[in-house]
Amino acid sequence: MKNTTDLGRYGENAAAQFLKSKKYKIKEQNYHASHNEIDIIAEDKKYIVFVEVKTRTVVSNSKFEYETPASAVTYTKQKRVLAAAQVYLNAHPTQKTPRLDVIEVYLSHNGEVLEINHMEDAFSN
Repeated sequence: MKNTTDLGRYGENAAAQFLKSKKYKIKEQNYHASHNEIDIIAEDKKYIVFVEVKTRTVVSNSKFEYETPASAVTYTKQKRVLAAAQVYLNAHPTQKTPRLDVIEVYLSHNGEVLEINHMEDAFSN
């Protein structure tokens, strides 16, 4: 990947494809509400899901010695995603239950998707 923006977009596209394979419908990608962004907005029969995607390149056989991609979703980032989700829901009312998820995308050094980890309702912890 050329830079972190390219890496992030690549991971977001991989995450969107993963969600589609799980029968989610992608409503939006890179949704902006003021200074806040949601990487993916998707839905299934029950939920409207706001997804933060974190992509990392694996440099050895172990994923990371000290942190996972999801650990980069700080409290401040969670508040920003939640604020953008509230703007989206105000503009697009739904009867579906909102949920905030995190998807980790692990890539090899040559850009191959090694693993995708979908953490449902990740902000409730």
